[in-house]
Amino acid sequence: MTRATLYGIRNCDTVKKARAWLDGHGVAYDFHDYKSAGIDEGRLRAWATEFGWERVLNRSGTTFRKLPEERRTDLDEDKAVALMLDQPSMIRRPVLDLGDRRLVGFDAAAYAEAVAR
Repeated sequence: MTRATLYGIRNCDTVKKARAWLDGHGVAYDFHDYKSAGIDEGRLRAWATEFGWERVLNRSGTTFRKLPEERRTDLDEDKAVALMLDQPSMIRRPVLDLGDRRLVGFDAAAYAEAVAR
């Protein structure tokens, strides 16, 4: 397996759980913090294609909920990607990239199955 990359925000509780799980199971990974390193549009669009932009956009977070109503309505992929590029806190996290597959969000059972392959 190629070295994994975990995408997220350092202070996010869910990202902390994912990192603890990976560390506890001896999975080598690089951490990519959206807050400090941003995210490139090509990667974000690839995730939107793979998972659907609706799953990649974190609508339940405070960053999204604080947007003016006109920016939260009538979304399509282009508008959602633009929002996430502008404010990476709106990207659902974490995203675990294992090279040949990716996982969005953290679920211990899904992580265990994915790294066992």
